Amino acid sequence: MIFERQVAAFLLSICCWRRGAARHFQRHYIDKCHRGGQRRKAPPKISKNCPPGPYTAYSIPDTDTTRPGRTTGTTATMSTKRKTASGKAKNRPKSRKVEYDEEDISSEHDSEVDDAEAGSNADGEDAAAEDALADVSNMPELPAPEGGWGKPGTLLMCGLTNWEMAGRKAPPKGVKANVGRSLWTPHTFKNLNDAKVRLIASGPAASHSIIVTEDNRCLAFGRNDKGQLGVGDTKRRDEPTEVEALKGHTVIGASCGRNHTLFLTSRGIVFAAGDNKLGQCGIGKNDPCVVTATKVKYSGPPIVKVGCGAEFSMILDIKGGLHSFGCPEYGALGHNTDGKYFITNTKMAFHYEKAPKRIVLYVERGKDGHAMPLDRVEITDFSCGHYHTVAIDSKNRAFSWGFGGIGRLGHNEQRDELVPRLIKFLEPPSRGVRAVHCGSTYSIAINIHGSALMFGQTKRTGEANMYPKPIQDLSGWEIRCVGCSQTSVVVAADDSVIAWGASPTFGELGFGEMRKSSTTPMEVKALEGLYITAVTCGLSHTLMICRDDTEEERTKINKLQVYSV
Repeated sequence: MIFERQVAAFLLSICCWRRGAARHFQRHYIDKCHRGGQRRKAPPKISKNCPPGPYTAYSIPDTDTTRPGRTTGTTATMSTKRKTASGKAKNRPKSRKVEYDEEDISSEHDSEVDDAEAGSNADGEDAAAEDALADVSNMPELPAPEGGWGKPGTLLMCGLTNWEMAGRKAPPKGVKANVGRSLWTPHTFKNLNDAKVRLIASGPAASHSIIVTEDNRCLAFGRNDKGQLGVGDTKRRDEPTEVEALKGHTVIGASCGRNHTLFLTSRGIVFAAGDNKLGQCGIGKNDPCVVTATKVKYSGPPIVKVGCGAEFSMILDIKGGLHSFGCPEYGALGHNTDGKYFITNTKMAFHYEKAPKRIVLYVERGKDGHAMPLDRVEITDFSCGHYHTVAIDSKNRAFSWGFGGIGRLGHNEQRDELVPRLIKFLEPPSRGVRAVHCGSTYSIAINIHGSALMFGQTKRTGEANMYPKPIQDLSGWEIRCVGCSQTSVVVAADDSVIAWGASPTFGELGFGEMRKSSTTPMEVKALEGLYITAVTCGLSHTLMICRDDTEEERTKINKLQVYSV
């Protein structure tokens, strides 16, 4: 009797095993591989015909329900140590402590995945793309806006000019810090020899800047330890130096990341220079540094705008398509993944994008948190912060994605967004958006009525705006342009400049040496009565273009101090 029962139990176990073997394998063995039990070199390929979505994208199993996309139980400390939404507001991410793979983490599966994700998966298409990049002389010029590619004027600058020390406690080994002083009030730039400037560009993480003169010379200056100036070497430039690789091109746009730069020409062609270790230059290669301005590997519709985060890039084509490349951490690229995977139990790497890849999914979340895809989204403008992006479309709707700390995405919660999500607080028709500007930890939206709304945090203490709130001190001003830095904001409105930012500051607000910072908006007295046509902020400096059409305006400009290298 006992023997018969043992035989029956044995047969029953065999039947159960046969019926559930596949499911058992999927639930235990594959899960073990994802968690690092076996070495995994790259995420699996996603079908080209199946665009990334909430249910198709590869992701590491999430065991921490309070932090979507995060994995606990490892030694990776870069993200798991951040505050959760139930705790205090989390600030800018700490420096990475996880051990990264120094080799090219994408090279071993380039033949399978990289070409498809970059927009081409066949040798013939690659060759055609290379031919298109090689010959741009036949490409038509983009239609110039009314008034041309920027109103020329006098360049003004204030802030820190010690480029190697901006955002650092000490310069890198082998690099000598320059002895540039802080400009506490706006100065004119003597080294331009009275040349007028029509375009200025920098970024909230950048210690370098790009300017374009009235005669179409593209000049760069500032930090250059990764070749981000595009001048062919890695030597710092204290005075503006022409980018030789862009001679013959009309530069109509530029943007600066932490250590890389994008240049946009009047033919819709994008050039890049600087740090490319994470693919942020988008040239399709593994070169760690691109010291000479090089064409981005892109062959789609002409590009009309470029933008840089700290370690990623965005380009907008003329048809409203937004393309991203570089580091996907925190979902900054908008491809429904943060790009992380474990190659051992304790070693993490990223699958970064080395060439532009279009963002194909835009969603709206209901009150229950369910994501509903939105159709026919045509982006018209965007702005990048350190690790997040805010964009607006042709219907004046605003979308945001990337790192969600301290409310900078405007969704009244702190979780990261891996795809562009509609900001319900800025939904048309009554609250539509016409312009967006991003700093490192905050965002500013200008609605269709001209009012400015801020979400995130500009100071290191106090409460953050978890959703867009009006900036009451700017009520009634006709806002023309906005510059955003790490904690500072500079706004040109009417015939005045308004600025604010928490200490420490280094003169980027232009208030003067007696009062260096302010947590509330204040007028810059030195620029009272001057008409500023453009503003851009770097990490610790500000550039402005001042109108100089009349004798009265030129007289006021001549009263400003002069900066000479």
